[in-house]
Amino acid sequence: MPVLLEVKNLKTYFKVYHGLVKAVDDISYHIKKKEIVGLVGESGCGKSVSQLSVLQLIPTPPGEIVAGQIIFEGQDLLQFEANGDEMRSIRGGGIAMVFQEPMTSLNPVLTIGRQLTEGLELHLGMDVNEARNRAIELLSMVGIPDADKRIDDYPHQFSGGMRQRVMIAMALSCNPKIIIADEPTTALDVTTQAQLLELMTDLVSRFNASLVIVTHNLGVIARYAQRLYVMYAGRIVESGTAKEIFGNPRHPYTIALLNCVPRLDEEEGRKLVPIEGMPPNLLNMPITCAFKPRCPYHIERCGQDPWPDLKLIEGQHYVRCYVET
Repeated sequence: MPVLLEVKNLKTYFKVYHGLVKAVDDISYHIKKKEIVGLVGESGCGKSVSQLSVLQLIPTPPGEIVAGQIIFEGQDLLQFEANGDEMRSIRGGGIAMVFQEPMTSLNPVLTIGRQLTEGLELHLGMDVNEARNRAIELLSMVGIPDADKRIDDYPHQFSGGMRQRVMIAMALSCNPKIIIADEPTTALDVTTQAQLLELMTDLVSRFNASLVIVTHNLGVIARYAQRLYVMYAGRIVESGTAKEIFGNPRHPYTIALLNCVPRLDEEEGRKLVPIEGMPPNLLNMPITCAFKPRCPYHIERCGQDPWPDLKLIEGQHYVRCYVET
């Protein structure tokens, strides 16, 4: 499959009073057409910031994309002004995003219908009636009953799961090539989570779109993603196909994440193994491995030499580590 999006050496930093926070520090990855890719890691590892950088939604100041390329369909998006017409046409039209918390993403004083039709009128040039009919169709498609009546309701009149369905409808509305789902099931019960994820994967398949799932839930990635990137302290520490990483995890952090996940095939009474310590403070990070203080496998070199580059293990499997696990 051809590559739709290629991110090269992306660096996004935040200048704060006490120093420089390197939220995303030199990451490279790609998304192919009709592919589901997972981005995994603990809170604060840079997952969401990396995806907000793609759409140039980083608040400036204090944030700034200081280096890198974001190539979408042959164009470097960083050459466009963040608030320019070119970038606005990409947002929603080429790359759409399902944000983490729908109640803070939806405008509380506008009806659901108006928030859906605005993008259809802007990106697809529909008139008012066409946009309304398409919005009703989209709401029905994502499983909202009585869509022709609910379209005139406000966000507070919907449950959390229904609001997230509205966000999915908005993301799909303008037929984007890539959909970024940033923790799409946060604060939802497990039944609703499963329904939404099945719905989302079915719809992106029907629309021939690619899907990026940003999450800390490895169970979700194991079920839906074809490839994944594991992030820690603003960098990608392991990448590969889901089969390669779940079948043969090589970075100590990936191994630690998998050990935190309960499994049905494990013997009864097995205790989950927590990751000791805390994620690092991204303020003025050292050049050595950021995971060393929490790593049970670390060697002397880990605390002396700079964090290594990603190295190929086999196939599409890459890892950033000195230790042979």
